[in-house]
Amino acid sequence: MPGEASHYKMEPEVRKQLRESKKYNVRQAKKAAVLALFYPAPDHSTQLLFILRKRYPGVHSNQVGFPGGKVEEEDSDLMETAKRETYEEVGVRPGSVEIVKSLSEVYIPPSNFLVQPFLGVMERPTSFIMDTKEVEEIIEVALTDLMNPDNLMMQQLTTSYARKIEVPAFKLKGYTVWGATAMMVSEIKDLIEKVL
Repeated sequence: MPGEASHYKMEPEVRKQLRESKKYNVRQAKKAAVLALFYPAPDHSTQLLFILRKRYPGVHSNQVGFPGGKVEEEDSDLMETAKRETYEEVGVRPGSVEIVKSLSEVYIPPSNFLVQPFLGVMERPTSFIMDTKEVEEIIEVALTDLMNPDNLMMQQLTTSYARKIEVPAFKLKGYTVWGATAMMVSEIKDLIEKVL
């Protein structure tokens, strides 16, 4: 697994400084899981699913990410968390997803979550059912766009915890994908490039 080497390519400077100062303790982090889901579009192109989160008073408000969320008591493991949350947020039935592999964990300092991403596939096109309480928009990104190096950029952002910071990001379907999600996407891209 490319892991941290992939993650560091898309790590914001503010996160890098925090990591290098060793001012956080990952062992005390809350657990969460997300699903990076590939599936065929009706035109047979390969798509990757993202969501735009609703605006809310929290650090991940209105950000692009993968479906997923925190572990609940009824979850038997992190894979079940990822599948359950994906079903709740976008209506993908757990039985229709084949988990290909787990990816490298990503720690998110502002919310103190250690996130386990999973890479999954569906064999058939699907209609998504968006949970309008949590999801503002479903974003479907073609694999060709994901792999296009022209979609990599630096952007200045203001977040809940920092003002006017420069961050590495992907520009996908007009949306800025940065932070932990961009770090996960970087690892996915590196894995795909290994087999192309």
